[in-house]
Amino acid sequence: MKNPVFDIDNWKEITATLGRNKTRTFLTAFGIFWGTAMLAMLWGGAQGFQDLLRRNFAGFSTNTALVFAGNTSIPYKGFSKGMWWSLTQTDIDNMRKSIPEINASSAVTTYSTTAIHGDKSYATQIQGIESQYPLINKPVIYEGRFINDSDGSNDRKVCVLGKRVAAELFGTGSPIGKFVALDNIYYRVVGVAGQTSEININGKIDEMVLVPHSTMQRAYNIGQNVGMVILSCKNGTTPTSIRPRIERIIRASHPIHPEDTQAIEFWDVSEEFAMVENVFSGVDILVLFVGFGSLLAGIIGVGNIMWIIVKERTQEIGVRRAIGAKPRDIIMQILSESIVLTTVAGIAGICFAVIVLHIVAIMTTEDGNTPGFQLTFMNAMTILVVFLTLGSAAGIVPAIKAMRIKPIEALNDK
Repeated sequence: MKNPVFDIDNWKEITATLGRNKTRTFLTAFGIFWGTAMLAMLWGGAQGFQDLLRRNFAGFSTNTALVFAGNTSIPYKGFSKGMWWSLTQTDIDNMRKSIPEINASSAVTTYSTTAIHGDKSYATQIQGIESQYPLINKPVIYEGRFINDSDGSNDRKVCVLGKRVAAELFGTGSPIGKFVALDNIYYRVVGVAGQTSEININGKIDEMVLVPHSTMQRAYNIGQNVGMVILSCKNGTTPTSIRPRIERIIRASHPIHPEDTQAIEFWDVSEEFAMVENVFSGVDILVLFVGFGSLLAGIIGVGNIMWIIVKERTQEIGVRRAIGAKPRDIIMQILSESIVLTTVAGIAGICFAVIVLHIVAIMTTEDGNTPGFQLTFMNAMTILVVFLTLGSAAGIVPAIKAMRIKPIEALNDK
């Protein structure tokens, strides 16, 4: 007995059967093609969309919180409601000593200013930071270095220019070792940096001038005051879990009522990241639901065309049964037609989706980073197995019907 896969006559018969009604076959194949392409494009597109968003968060610690000083809402210790207060360097030092779960922390204070070099000026912001800042919001160092411990402990008048600030003041020349004036104070440029993530902390690094926080406190005569605290937690700890201890440390040094919930503002960035991950999960589920729905619609079309083919070939099947064709041969013939139609249209759909995803990936490439708008080999194989399985299932019922046709009834069928 010949293997149907290598039987040329079998392939000719399948081609002839499907070609009897080209329009019907084309429309059915297009349904499978489009369903497969939709599933593949949605699957690859969802991955690319997630990569784009994650690229916006790259370089920023996901386990991060920002702590601000707000106005009081409850009178306390002789101070009226609505009192303004400020976080201090002592608050940060006490947090570091008392909360071992903190991985990194930095004071951040930002003022608007104008950077001047020679006859060029640029309206920007000066931001005071500490040496642990890069552990939370990792910058891209284009030239030179970043602010370090020695700069802060020695109150050095050094600065790191944002990429855009450097371009505005120095053009294509190197600013390293040169001086920039900020509010009549000259700072020596030690580096040029840019921002990796799209998360702004009072502005983007690209458009700011960064200086040691201790230097900024002296330059602007703000004592130990800080604008806000940014901190990241060690693995296994969330910022929200240490929030009560942070607030307790702050309240101990400031006239804030124990029940005042508005005086200390706390933003747990990790909750935002968790929400984004939940959105990603929802998108994945939606993609699978819509994609498989489209594919299933195409498979139903295959089942319908197989029913019609069996009906049209009732007499032919009866003749085959009469001359000794086994039920297995009839089933294999119908299933082969179903699988061939599904396979050809499905593979075409996958190829189309791969091309579309490749074009989208090229169009969304930024700074050499290509997002993952692609269909992985594993995903392609999963789709292949799914539509082959469904294609076989779509042909089983018509094939069983064909097998049960009695030769005499088939020959009398009109």
